[in-house]
Amino acid sequence: MKVIEKPLYEVAKIRDLKDMLTQSVEKFGPKAAFLSKVDGKYEPISYNQFGADVQAMGTALMHRGFGGKKIAVIGENRYEWDVTYMAVVNGVGVIVPIDKELPEKEILQLVATAGVDAIMYAPKNEKVVQNAPVSAKFNMETDFVPLLEEGRKLLEEGDRSYLDIEIDPEEMRILLFTSGTTSNAKAVMLNHRNIAENLMGMCAMTFIGPEDVFLSVLPIHHTYECTCGFLCQIYRGTTVAYSDGLRYITKNLAECKATMMLGVPLLLETMYNKVWKQAEKSGRAKKLRMGIKISRMLLKLGIDKRRELFKEIHNNLGGNLRMLIAGAAAIDPKVAEGLRDFGIEAIQGYGLTECAPIAALNRDCNYRDAAAGLPLPGVEIKIDNPDENGIGEIVIHGKNVMMGYYNNPQATAEVLKDGWFYSGDYGYIDKDGFVYITGRKKNVIVTKNGKNIFPEEIEAYLNRAPIVAESMVYGIDLPDGDAQIAVQILPDLEEAKAVLGENYTDEQLQKAVEEAVKEVNDSLQGYKRVSKVIVRKEDFEKTTTKKIKRHVEMAKMKNE
Repeated sequence: MKVIEKPLYEVAKIRDLKDMLTQSVEKFGPKAAFLSKVDGKYEPISYNQFGADVQAMGTALMHRGFGGKKIAVIGENRYEWDVTYMAVVNGVGVIVPIDKELPEKEILQLVATAGVDAIMYAPKNEKVVQNAPVSAKFNMETDFVPLLEEGRKLLEEGDRSYLDIEIDPEEMRILLFTSGTTSNAKAVMLNHRNIAENLMGMCAMTFIGPEDVFLSVLPIHHTYECTCGFLCQIYRGTTVAYSDGLRYITKNLAECKATMMLGVPLLLETMYNKVWKQAEKSGRAKKLRMGIKISRMLLKLGIDKRRELFKEIHNNLGGNLRMLIAGAAAIDPKVAEGLRDFGIEAIQGYGLTECAPIAALNRDCNYRDAAAGLPLPGVEIKIDNPDENGIGEIVIHGKNVMMGYYNNPQATAEVLKDGWFYSGDYGYIDKDGFVYITGRKKNVIVTKNGKNIFPEEIEAYLNRAPIVAESMVYGIDLPDGDAQIAVQILPDLEEAKAVLGENYTDEQLQKAVEEAVKEVNDSLQGYKRVSKVIVRKEDFEKTTTKKIKRHVEMAKMKNE
């Protein structure tokens, strides 16, 4: 599909998140900010109510002496999480979102690292936070409403301790922990300026508006979902509905009439592959391919009939879905193109917790499916020390870049140099300014001849094989100083049964996986070819955004 570059979308100027919320309440007051499940049905919560609840919660916390304190929030995606986050960040103190899926030992470690004073937690996490050394613990179900009532009463009595707080956009107000895929998590210090610039930049590039309904699926503690799936929606007057879980996405899309969703590549690829599997199973695959051909011809003439031609697919996805945005890892370009063939825009971006998080984004009107995107307005991206192919470390400069790592000046100095953030990612920039990611600096395998091999590149090819569910490529040092390329593969057991039969043996599975690896090897340069294949039965240990924790898996191998 030919795309025509358009001017940036017009967006409201915001100084900080308090300014953002004030503007949104004024503009969208009675409109639904959230759809929250009550007795199994989505019920609206207006921008007016959200604004009032934030003020009440902030006032109550200030009255209880938490001004200037660090407050952690732990729990699933829910309205109480949103109110707590916004109340704290907009005046009370420093908000510290924590991953609810972490084991107790790690949560307590993060609480100690951040110097948390109080915790707002969901009931499911009560046992985990029992031993946290903090001065107060608030349960989202038993303490949340009393806190709101306390705050409302104080406001009625004229308490303006929270309302009159002025935000310094440059002051540290957010502590976000990195996901720790390549090392232990670090606490990233962010301020209002970082987030505000990110919101204005991303919304200027890709249109999100008040008519949109956003289904929130990914964990909200993560910077990707928090900024792009919560704060961004409040900024633009969008309605946020929370999913009941990954198994209920299709059901929730229909219930809330969602038009947009963020997802990790695996989620989008699963949705896309399911369409084709159902088409093959029902004998409609040939008809679907013909429909795509016809649609592409019509699009060349400026005629868009995709929603009509693929009505059944749209209905299976709720009937209103117009855009899917992938992040956290690279999506298969064929999947993005395929979803677009059906009439659903699919784009991806590139970001890091340290960049609040978006650094580059594909536009809805100007994209490259293999690229991470174009730099956001006001963000500069360059390649440090590029090799003969133009590949080097991606470095980023802009007002979205973090203040540093909390209580870790050494780690800060390693990545922040002369105002530039050294991302640890390798990539290149094409002639049109699109940024491409080739892999993580820490994961690069260097051959005896000085050739760089990026595991992520090989994994992307391997993961397209039907029999491969997930893969992790790594190097094994050889006595002669060279590196052997090895891979651990988690097979797709459903595909294995379909190809090998119900009672296949381990030997047959190993052979089938090795055949898939051989096909990939045949398309790779000699020095990149995989020579050792390990088929594993256990899932990889992953972050909550479904990225493999390489350092953990590599440590396991060393200990075995």
